[in-house]
Amino acid sequence: MDKRESLLLSPLKVGEVTLKNRFVVAPMVTVFCDQDGMATDRFIAYHEAKARGGWGLIIVEDYAVDPIGRGFWTPGLWKDEQIPSHARLVEAVHKAGAKIIAQIYHAGRQTSSALVGAQPVSASPVPCPVMGEVPRELAREEIATIVRQFGETALRAKKAGFDGVEVHGAHGYLIAQFMSRYSNKRTDGYGGPLKNRLRFPLEIIAEIRKRCGQDFLIDFRISGDEHVPGGRTIEETKVIAAALEEAGLNMIHVSVGTYESVASIIPPMGTRLAWITDYAAEVKKAVKIPVVTVGRINDPLVAEEVLRSGKADLIAMGRGSLADPELPNKYSQGRYEDIRHCIGCQQGCLEILFRNEPIRCLVNPTLGFEYKEELKKASQPKKVTVVGGGPAGLEAARAAATAGHRVTLYEREDRLGGQFLAAAVPPGKGEITSYLAWAERQLEKLGVTVKLDTPYDEAAYRQDEAEVVIVATGACQTRPPIEGIDGKNVVTARDVLMGKATTGPRVVVAGGGMVGCETATFLASMGKAVAIVEMLPAIATDEEITRRAALLKMLEEKKVEVHTSAEIKAITEKAVRVTKGGTDLEIPADTVVLALGMASECVLTDSGGKAAEVKIVGDAVNPRNALEAIREGFLAGAGI
Repeated sequence: MDKRESLLLSPLKVGEVTLKNRFVVAPMVTVFCDQDGMATDRFIAYHEAKARGGWGLIIVEDYAVDPIGRGFWTPGLWKDEQIPSHARLVEAVHKAGAKIIAQIYHAGRQTSSALVGAQPVSASPVPCPVMGEVPRELAREEIATIVRQFGETALRAKKAGFDGVEVHGAHGYLIAQFMSRYSNKRTDGYGGPLKNRLRFPLEIIAEIRKRCGQDFLIDFRISGDEHVPGGRTIEETKVIAAALEEAGLNMIHVSVGTYESVASIIPPMGTRLAWITDYAAEVKKAVKIPVVTVGRINDPLVAEEVLRSGKADLIAMGRGSLADPELPNKYSQGRYEDIRHCIGCQQGCLEILFRNEPIRCLVNPTLGFEYKEELKKASQPKKVTVVGGGPAGLEAARAAATAGHRVTLYEREDRLGGQFLAAAVPPGKGEITSYLAWAERQLEKLGVTVKLDTPYDEAAYRQDEAEVVIVATGACQTRPPIEGIDGKNVVTARDVLMGKATTGPRVVVAGGGMVGCETATFLASMGKAVAIVEMLPAIATDEEITRRAALLKMLEEKKVEVHTSAEIKAITEKAVRVTKGGTDLEIPADTVVLALGMASECVLTDSGGKAAEVKIVGDAVNPRNALEAIREGFLAGAGI
């Protein structure tokens, strides 16, 4: 560990508010409030856990200033009746030792009439490329109304006890729509030259100051670069930042992107850490107020270097706080190896979010369930056997041991990790190993007995004295009845990724799902000529949207040949015979790699009359993603 004095742990005064450290929880949509924007017990407990975890400042997401300005079921302070529930949130966070500000926003065109019950509005009647709905252009008197709504919402936040507000001018929402030529095509006093496009946010800042006073903290979130054709770039952003500071801003929070460039807003696994800090550094040159940086920062050691380099004054870690609400405490206590790092999988925090469902976290199965207090010490510790050392098994063992049970974990391979071991091999997926390293460390600290290279079958079960057996044996790759599928030149994707099988120079990957596509990128990066054959009309459809976009781009860059709507009829020693659109093709292949889906693998089918409780979890029940498997493993271990 670095012995230099920590900048992350040093206090900072922002306006009239003193923060105990530079750790900031970035605002992230949770869908934990009710449909009327009221704070629920779930919403409060979620933020309270972060405050107890040592974060200096929590920025709570997307308080809508108007119900038609919501993009999700976000919190709201558009009416006085909402103040009491959010005052409870503030009280809980303050009591736990953190400062808290409310991010206030209007989604503008980045919502839908189906959600808000009215036509979306914007600076101009230009649809968001993602949402697709044509918004109604705001009249000048309507703009004045929304300016007033921002001020009224900020005042309600002050009455609820918040330490300040963050005006959301980033990510393509309404304020950003006015500031950018990408979405603003007006020719009146709110459009055209930059000074005109700045009028809306400057009026909002002035309105908040008038209503809330000079001692109320005002932060502003801005996209340093919108990463879209014709969007705003860093040069205009610096001008805007300086103007906002002059208007009375206390802090500026520099992000990037719009909905069209959503992978910039929420960068997936494989994106380099701290990848947009240079934008914050440029803004910092233009202002004297504190600057917050964000963007794939999940490691406090990296965060320290960003601060030492002078690029920013505070570090916002959104998904880092999801993965480990205790991250600041662990860092300050010298427990770096106990930090559970975000791996950028996007499964729980983005993929299900766009269904307007409550977020979750793959590596942290308690995320969003803090209010339930699901993991408690057992009154009567039991002897527990966990079969399988993949994600579900690791979490089951950890939860059971944390509850105080005596746990033994059996793994037939020579290392723990299961499918995650192979999943970490393709380009851009190495961060998965951080979760496995953390899990192994926790089992060691908890005294879990780990038996590697030790199969567990029904005979072992009958001899086992365990009171509870949790079966987490996962799944194996399927082998459909295709002519030649048992040939010597046919291998599985897992064996290729794990180094147990080699391939010739020409490879056909059978199956274009996530596993097949990622294996194809791996082989292509090794210089192989690779073709994918997929029965569906599109590939990688089981991958999360931002990672899928990156994966498809990589396949194109690696010149991987793709055959969709194609069925494999036979495999020979030197080719794969395929039917595509009524035409027969023969694709040259020295090696065929199978990635044709998974089938559950459960080692126990007969209890043998034993009284031991048996729980089957994860892919051993039904092949799914790791988000579900880890949550099931946790519940199995915690529920003993």
